[in-house]
Amino acid sequence: MITELYPDRCSIRLFGYDYSQAGLYFVTICVQSRVYLFGNITDAEMVLNDAGKMVDDEWQYLRIKYPHIKLHEYVIMPNHFHGIVEITDNVAAGSARPENGQFNIGRANPAPTIGNIIGYFKYQTTKKLNLSSRLWQRNYYEHIIRNEKDYCNTDGYIVNNPYNWSTDNYYINHDL
Repeated sequence: MITELYPDRCSIRLFGYDYSQAGLYFVTICVQSRVYLFGNITDAEMVLNDAGKMVDDEWQYLRIKYPHIKLHEYVIMPNHFHGIVEITDNVAAGSARPENGQFNIGRANPAPTIGNIIGYFKYQTTKKLNLSSRLWQRNYYEHIIRNEKDYCNTDGYIVNNPYNWSTDNYYINHDL
């Protein structure tokens, strides 16, 4: 486990939860050192630069790469990304769900987890920007959306993120 390799880090994942199962997942991914790379907020709207547009394209491509997901509300901010991913029951061809919590060796590949999906997204965006250093911070934040109220709160947070930028935890005032 990651906590054995890095004892000062603790996992934010829900122990024993199958992150390939159908459901809604809210994710936040931060740029390394929270550098502004994807554009700027102007009049409470995010204006994407070329790097931000590429991130947007790669996010949209996830629908093709993983046909069993739906992408809900998302926002690309100057130095981070928020989005809601839904894993549906329509598992991609050639994949199999575990039986009794166990994957059977020799059978089709298991369905991708939310970690696989976000890992692919982070890898592709880093590769496309052709950076000599890391684009994203290690790991990402994720929250399992459990009910309609939780979904509405999360969706509202994402939609209003550009409007609330100056009070956002990821905002860095470069004028100081």
